[in-house]
Amino acid sequence: MQLIVAVDNNWAIGNGNKLLVRIPEDQKFFRSTTMGHVVVLGRKTLDEFPNGLPLKGRTNIILSRDEDYNVKDAVVVHSREELFEELKKYDSDDVFVIGGESIYNMMYEYCDTAHVTKIDYSYQADKYFPDLDKDDDWHIVADSDEHTYFDIEYYFYKYENKNPKPID
Repeated sequence: MQLIVAVDNNWAIGNGNKLLVRIPEDQKFFRSTTMGHVVVLGRKTLDEFPNGLPLKGRTNIILSRDEDYNVKDAVVVHSREELFEELKKYDSDDVFVIGGESIYNMMYEYCDTAHVTKIDYSYQADKYFPDLDKDDDWHIVADSDEHTYFDIEYYFYKYENKNPKPID
């Protein structure tokens, strides 16, 4: 299982239920990386998508505690156990965890690969991703040269987890 995330210098990912910044090249990378695959996300993350609709061209699995919550063209699960049962139906290499904060915190230890866009800036934020640079199980296996979008510098990193937890 993989995850994909954009973080700032403090591993922040959002503020006020919004992304910190939208960088077209990062969005293109996200789209091309997840297209045709399974994406796992929370209800609040789905709410931030255009018109609150699931991502086209992908199997969307949405975790919501609300038992009555339903989304057209998506699989909705209501607990971690239900999510894990659903994930067993797919090849783990086809699954991407895409957020938000609580979903990342629940799932990152089960992932073997992380695609991290690091934005060289510190934003005001209220949502964070675990700092993989301080986690001994994670190490960088690939990185990019510097990219810029107006005055924002950012880099693409690929991390691997030496000891991912099994989905059970």
